[in-house]
Amino acid sequence: MAGLLKALRLLADEGRLRILRLLEKEELSVAELQEILGMGQSRISMQLSQLKQAGFVEVRRAGQKSLYRFHTPPAAKSIVAAMLRHSSEEIRDAPADDEALRLILRKRKDKLRSYFDELAGKFGRHYVPGRSWQGLAETLLRLLPPLVIADLGAGEGTLSLMLARGAKQVIAVDNSEKMVEYGAGIAKRNRVKNLDYRLGDLEELPIASGSVDLALFHQSLHHALHPEKALREAARVLRPGGRVAVLDLLKHGIEQARELYAHVWLGFSQVEIIALLRRAGFESPDVSIVHREEEAPHFETLLAIASKR
Repeated sequence: MAGLLKALRLLADEGRLRILRLLEKEELSVAELQEILGMGQSRISMQLSQLKQAGFVEVRRAGQKSLYRFHTPPAAKSIVAAMLRHSSEEIRDAPADDEALRLILRKRKDKLRSYFDELAGKFGRHYVPGRSWQGLAETLLRLLPPLVIADLGAGEGTLSLMLARGAKQVIAVDNSEKMVEYGAGIAKRNRVKNLDYRLGDLEELPIASGSVDLALFHQSLHHALHPEKALREAARVLRPGGRVAVLDLLKHGIEQARELYAHVWLGFSQVEIIALLRRAGFESPDVSIVHREEEAPHFETLLAIASKR
C-alpha cells in the first residue's frame, strides 16, 4: 500500500505525468525532454530521478547520452495505465508535447539522412565497418532466385545491382534522396530494368503489403531508430513464408561509431537479434557469425535469417 500511495503522489504532479506520457512513446534524453517541455535541465533531472527511484523510469547509456524510457512497477500497473490513458484529455499541453515529440524524432532522422547524403558516391573509397565480401557472399549463397527482393537501407545500390542479376525484381529503399538519385542513375546507365529505387524510411516502407519474397537488411538495421519496428515493416511487406535476412555488426563497444558512421545501435548480440525477429513476427531464426575483421577494432558480422509466420 505504501508503494501505491507513493506512486499516486508522484503521478499527481503534472510535470512528471507529462514526462511519463512522452517516455511511454519514445526513449528520450534530458536535452530532448527540455526541448519538448520547455523546462529547465535541473527540474527535469530531479523529476527523472524521482521517477527512476519509484521504478517508473529506466535509463540506458548511448555513447555520451543517457536515454530514459518508461517502465511500470507491477504494483501500480493498472493505475498508471489508466492515468496515462486519460492524461491526453486532461493535460492542456499534451497536444503540444506530442507535436514537439514528432519534431524531435524527425530531427533524429534528418541527422542520419544528412550523414548518408554526404557519403553518396563515396562508399567505395571510404571505410564502413561490417561491409565485407565474405559476409556478403554468405548471404548471396543462401538466396533462391528468382525472387522479389526488398533491399532495405540500400545506400547507393551496390548490393541491389548484384541481386538484380538473378532476381525477378529488386526494390531498393533508402531515406537519402542523394543515395536514391545516385543508385537509380547507375541502374539506368546499366539498363537494369528490374531494379526499382524508392525513397523511404525503414520504419515506413513504400512497399505494398505481402508483395516481397525476401527482405534484406545489409548493414542497415543498426541505423534504424526502432529496429523492431523496422523488422515489423519487413514482415508486413513479405508474403506468407517469405524470408528476412539481416547482415549486421555483432554487438561491440566502439562508441566512436555513433559519430563516425551515424550508428544508432552498436550492433546486436545473437540473442538480441533472435528476440527482435521473434517479436516482429518471424520464426525459426538461424543466426551465425560470418566474418571477423583482421584489423582493430575487429568488427564482427552476424547473419540472421528467419521466415514470416
